Amino acid sequence: MPMLIKAVLISKGDVLEVGGGVFSTPLLHWLCKMLKRKLVTYENDKTAFDFCHQFQSHMHSVRWIENWDEMDFKRHWGVVFIDHHPEPRRAVDAINFKDKADYIVMHDTEKPWKYDYDRVWQHFLFIHHDKGCRPWTSVVSNSKDLSNLV
Repeated sequence: MPMLIKAVLISKGDVLEVGGGVFSTPLLHWLCKMLKRKLVTYENDKTAFDFCHQFQSHMHSVRWIENWDEMDFKRHWGVVFIDHHPEPRRAVDAINFKDKADYIVMHDTEKPWKYDYDRVWQHFLFIHHDKGCRPWTSVVSNSKDLSNLV
């Protein structure tokens, strides 16, 4: 959560949550509401979608998705938070958003073999790994220096 909060606070623009959850969705919902920023959550798990959908508002769109390739890869995002399933899809989408987000925050990066994260690093100019506690979180960017996240 600390890296996700920092990334949202130092960024501008809309926020995308790729895979909702009991921690990230409420956090992003209230943080974006406070900052008057739009938030979009995509989810493909029925239980998680039902939980996330309770946060739907005019500033927070919660969208059911069956095919991750149908996400909005055309618009630019201030922050993209990656925490969805199936696991190998996380690396695919981090790369898909590499030029469409100022900051990409990836959850569970202490398990690169499970999420295929080792494929991601070569696509980014700036990489910051937060290993202060588990699960690890990494932030990547091709447009923003990440030294301010330390």
